[in-house]
Amino acid sequence: MLSHDIIIVGGGLAGLRAAVGLCEKYNVALLSKVHPIRSHSIAAQGGINASLANHPDAKDDSWEKHTFDTVKGSDYLADQHAVEIMCRQAPLIVYEMEHWGCPFSRFPDGSIAQRPFGGAGYPRTCYSADITGHVLLNTLYERAVSKGVKVYSEWYVIALVTDNGQCHGVIAFDLINGAIVPMKSKVTVFATGGYGRVYQYSTNALINTGSGIGIAYMAGVPVKDMEFVQFHPTGLIGTNILMTEACRGEGGYLINNKNERFMERYAPKMMELAPRDIVSRSIQTEIDEGRGFEHPLGRYIKLDIRHLGAQKILEKLPGIRNICIDFLGIDPIKEPIPIMPCQHYSMGGIDTNEKAATEVKGFYAAGECACVSVHGANRLGGNSLLDTIVFGKLSAIAIDEFLQENNITPDEKPINNKLVHMEDTIKKIVQNKGERPFSIHADLSKNMSTNVGIFRKKDELETAIENILRIKARYKDVRVSSSDPHMNYELLNAIELGYMIEVAHTIAIGAYLREESRGSHSRRDFPTRDDEKWLKHTIARPGADGNPEISFKDVTITRYQPMERKY
Repeated sequence: MLSHDIIIVGGGLAGLRAAVGLCEKYNVALLSKVHPIRSHSIAAQGGINASLANHPDAKDDSWEKHTFDTVKGSDYLADQHAVEIMCRQAPLIVYEMEHWGCPFSRFPDGSIAQRPFGGAGYPRTCYSADITGHVLLNTLYERAVSKGVKVYSEWYVIALVTDNGQCHGVIAFDLINGAIVPMKSKVTVFATGGYGRVYQYSTNALINTGSGIGIAYMAGVPVKDMEFVQFHPTGLIGTNILMTEACRGEGGYLINNKNERFMERYAPKMMELAPRDIVSRSIQTEIDEGRGFEHPLGRYIKLDIRHLGAQKILEKLPGIRNICIDFLGIDPIKEPIPIMPCQHYSMGGIDTNEKAATEVKGFYAAGECACVSVHGANRLGGNSLLDTIVFGKLSAIAIDEFLQENNITPDEKPINNKLVHMEDTIKKIVQNKGERPFSIHADLSKNMSTNVGIFRKKDELETAIENILRIKARYKDVRVSSSDPHMNYELLNAIELGYMIEVAHTIAIGAYLREESRGSHSRRDFPTRDDEKWLKHTIARPGADGNPEISFKDVTITRYQPMERKY
């Protein structure tokens, strides 16, 4: 059995920032599905928000205005005290990353460059061309290496060990050696990212299964607001690769088949820079009403950046140009980009407070797998990178305080019991005679995209839940083609699929019960926001019958009273 003071699961920005903040004082292990610089944080393109007021049009910007924009963007479901903390921290975080060597783009005077992003009253998104996540991730990884953080690459956590309200460690799958390894710790941190691959059409990497959320949920840790699924307006057709919001932040247009900039109908003031939920629904409406374009890869709308000129595209959007050329043979300097809305981000996740702590003693979560909640019903672009680093940092501070104040001794007995349980689970999968995991996963993701998508209705959500229950039954007999655990990705996929099904179930149940439209959750049969009944968070726990057990808790409101959301 391996032992560390602190186990951090996830090698992206949240996990690395937590590790950097703790490794000088404690014995820290960081477990990552992939090499840390291949974590999904690297895919974030457009930027990180902070009220630096460097842009000529943002001289009056402040953390208070950033807070208001975030709360309004959340459709008033965000916990406002947590949003205030994040927005106060934002300038400190950006300057910290700069001082650690992050190569931000610059204005001519040498200050960090900022550009407009959707739902923001000021241009406050700091960036590095269109590879912002890439440079932030490499900066933090270099910092972690310099401080000697112990990294276990290609180690997959397959179970969380909790007992009597305390976390004792994890069970990990060492893929390279084919070993199931028990690991004990005083504190465990999940920074495992989102659940994009629960959906058929997603901008997320294949590693984004959401299994971290599912593992915590199945260990009895409550999850929050799972029904709030963000769809990004501009995914490249065919591959669904992200076409960053920076395309529109730099001045790109959305065009339908009548050559109209149709956002004038939906958000006349902010146009293409309205919040993502509004732009995604607007694009889908144009497509559904016959004003889209047809392509063998699907129906789409055009994202036109040609008028920006070759120099600006090459300077500020070089990655976007390369992706378009490599995957569709289209040069956006010369042709519009065919795009469609795709699942992009999970506002919901493991229920935590503003210190990243859960109700389970010694278990913390940060980044996209966690729900603080700073994003509420809809996240603003540029706030995800901020969320990961801020709460990665704050989790490290909180964990240090926790360990200073508590004498924690992890118990090996529940770890060994969980190890036996997981070994039995794997043995059963290897001996089963049913379906392979890929076919079950294909039906699960199609079900979610079809029935729990951008627009939702009661009958479709009922169908989604019925399908998930059938998929759960099929999963009980899931099989793999090889019993050898060494580098057995199919076995790993089979284990993760069980957690993905649970995540999907919480999303669908939450969406079915929430009889209103708020942010990313758009019910055709309940088209208006209902603050009297639904200004509250959805909490899900596994029930005795195996289905999600739902309760609710109040949203924290400090200074911003809910009002109609107009752009």
